[in-house]
Amino acid sequence: MRVIGGWLGSRTLQAPPGLATRPTSDRLRETLFNVLAPRMEGAAFLDLYAGSGAVGIEALSRGAARVVFVERAAPALKVLRMNLERLAIKERFEIYPGAVSAFLRRGTPGAGFDVVFLDPPYDAEAEYAAALGLLGGAAFALLNRGALLIAEHRRKEKLNESCGALARTRLLEQGDAALSFYSIAVKKFEEQDGQE
Repeated sequence: MRVIGGWLGSRTLQAPPGLATRPTSDRLRETLFNVLAPRMEGAAFLDLYAGSGAVGIEALSRGAARVVFVERAAPALKVLRMNLERLAIKERFEIYPGAVSAFLRRGTPGAGFDVVFLDPPYDAEAEYAAALGLLGGAAFALLNRGALLIAEHRRKEKLNESCGALARTRLLEQGDAALSFYSIAVKKFEEQDGQE
């Protein structure tokens, strides 16, 4: 595994041992960041189920202003911290060592994320629905206007077209994997603005 582009391009990354964590392939990460390129400079990026941190580190390398990594598995957290240290990344990131649902329910006032990436273990199908449901509902306040959410999943697994305020706008398939892109309905932001 390696960082694909940006100021850390071609630097190698470690992956947690075993099969519990499945890192996003270099090829799929390249496809993802080709799509995200216009959004990355200065973005606030949320990496849910961060694993080794490969996606969030790629975001930092490509100009994200800050990245929040959320991961609860101890072996993955160890590798994530090691990757950040080996790459001498000392700022512009936070690590939340806990469950994604707890992070989303807790909320962070003023967090304001522009891009959210979620990649639960493929076999944890309930995690997709739970995270998307929270982001499209109770945790909606974590998102900036125009935010984009991307879920990596098995190609054969079909995620919901919509979840609360979220609507799928694009589906990219590559090999056995797929990326579902979700945007937030402008109407939802108008409702929120009207309540403030």
